[in-house]
Amino acid sequence: MRLRFAGTCRVCGADLPARTLAVYERPTKTVRCLEHVEHVEPQAPDEPVDVGTPGASARREFERRRASREKRVRAKHPRIGGLLHALSDEPQTTEAWNTGAVGEERLGARLNELSSDRLRVLHDRRVPGRRANIDHVAVTPTGVYVIDAKKYAGRPRLKVEGGLLRPRTEKLLVGSRNCTKLVDGVLKQVDVVRSVVADDVPVHAVLCFVEADWPLIGGAFETRGVSVLWPRKLYPVLAEEGPLTAESIDAIHRAVAAGLLRA
Repeated sequence: MRLRFAGTCRVCGADLPARTLAVYERPTKTVRCLEHVEHVEPQAPDEPVDVGTPGASARREFERRRASREKRVRAKHPRIGGLLHALSDEPQTTEAWNTGAVGEERLGARLNELSSDRLRVLHDRRVPGRRANIDHVAVTPTGVYVIDAKKYAGRPRLKVEGGLLRPRTEKLLVGSRNCTKLVDGVLKQVDVVRSVVADDVPVHAVLCFVEADWPLIGGAFETRGVSVLWPRKLYPVLAEEGPLTAESIDAIHRAVAAGLLRA
């Protein structure tokens, strides 16, 4: 973001005048110059933003695991290793990466089709200091949307427990599977995005289940501030009118792209 007030880089101590492009760390209210964001240089206002490739890191991990398994099988069975590998299924832990990549690729392709000066997107952004990544970020007139794409089978639903006599808890279920940890994950991603945008920019959390068993009527819900829905329900939300202008959307888009590198 461009700093509203002068600051000092917490890493090197360099003075950062107001309007300097830098990273604002919301949790600690400190700033870093771009020399210390993995050497990212500020982009010129007319320089195209690298929006990233949907599902790229998940696809790479799937291919890496598949190649590693094939190498092990061929080493163990020199004569028939290739045939054994071709006839056997990938382990579930490997196939899960392929499934995740497919979900991100499909949703990301449609977001790219919808992108405009009023809807700017980023894909597969690296979370600084962690191996995690953010699937999609959309900047719209109503704020920034952090979108976690999931390709799960089953019907997403909210299970509420407790209330009057014991603490209320909310669980996200997909079929019979407890997926509440997905809510925790996307909320952490929201905190990361908030650290690179101005305090007054709304940041929304979305869990978008691709190809889940959604009902014909209703189905979408919210838990702990996270919207849980499907792609066709998401697109109208991103198209809603709001207070942010096209110029503001572009500036926020560039700030997020500079603060969160492509994975």
